[in-house]
Amino acid sequence: MARVDHGTTSGTFSLDGQTFEVENNVWVIGDDEECVVIDAPHDVDGIMAVVGDRKVKAILCTHAHDDHVRVAPALRERVVAPILLHPADKPLWDLTHTENLWDVDLHDGMELTVAGTPLRILHTPGHAPGAVCVYAPELGCVFTGDTLFHGGPGATGRSFSDADLIVESIRAKLFALPDETVVHTGHGEDTVLHIEKERMGL
Repeated sequence: MARVDHGTTSGTFSLDGQTFEVENNVWVIGDDEECVVIDAPHDVDGIMAVVGDRKVKAILCTHAHDDHVRVAPALRERVVAPILLHPADKPLWDLTHTENLWDVDLHDGMELTVAGTPLRILHTPGHAPGAVCVYAPELGCVFTGDTLFHGGPGATGRSFSDADLIVESIRAKLFALPDETVVHTGHGEDTVLHIEKERMGL
């Protein structure tokens, strides 16, 4: 069965003419032989420090804000693995990458396998139109990118975001998962679904 490895990288997030310093989580799911990488923030070497010498099967992008996909093409070149992104995020991807596209479209309900462990894609628009979460039922966890944090929903005050939609996505897709599911977020600390469900009153 796969395990979850974690690191962080630091850099900037830019949108709507503003730039902020941010620290992103790096999540890698796999065993000693193969893995998938969730998002490609800031620094290829920082990501590779978590990957090690394993074969990378895929680079799964939770959404296309620049702090999550900035080094995706460079990482793809380093590890020779496809970039997967939901096509609804093309307008955001195009803000960062005009010369490169991703390789495979993600869609709701899509299933992938790494190290014999299934991963299910949940389309959770709101923070971004193509935002997805990656659910690993056998590992009891979900990787939420910037859709759900310790403390509630992700930000929706910028272009291409929708406050009502993110709440509906969380209610319909995430809170339908088992209450004890651990939430691995794009930034900051982990949480648990039932804690955020109580916090949001849903």
